Amino acid sequence: MDKNSAALYKKMQSEVESYQNLQKSCVKVVKQRALLESQLNENKCVLDELNLLGPDNKVYKLFGPVLVKQELEDSRQNVGKRIEYISKELKGSSDTLENMEKDMLKHREAVAKYQQQWQVAAAMK
Repeated sequence: MDKNSAALYKKMQSEVESYQNLQKSCVKVVKQRALLESQLNENKCVLDELNLLGPDNKVYKLFGPVLVKQELEDSRQNVGKRIEYISKELKGSSDTLENMEKDMLKHREAVAKYQQQWQVAAAMK
């Protein structure tokens, strides 16, 4: 392998490694997103249940091994804030995933370009 082919091969390997690292990161973000979606659904169900309760119903929150009485409206607000927070996190992970996919596409294109150049250089021998 001549110097030009070796340099192209190294560039191609570097792009492949970057692509693989992005893939691993992408898998982590997808797992995190799935967890956030399940938490969001769970909190929405809790809010629906809290909305079914009347003012005379009692609500308790579990703190470690102890149940502590909590006001119904406070519970609704807390769950609503959690839903807001989780929704923002989901949007952030969607944006991150979108950016990662764009970067992965760039790396794939670069790998294809280097492969072509490497094959042309090898064929010229």
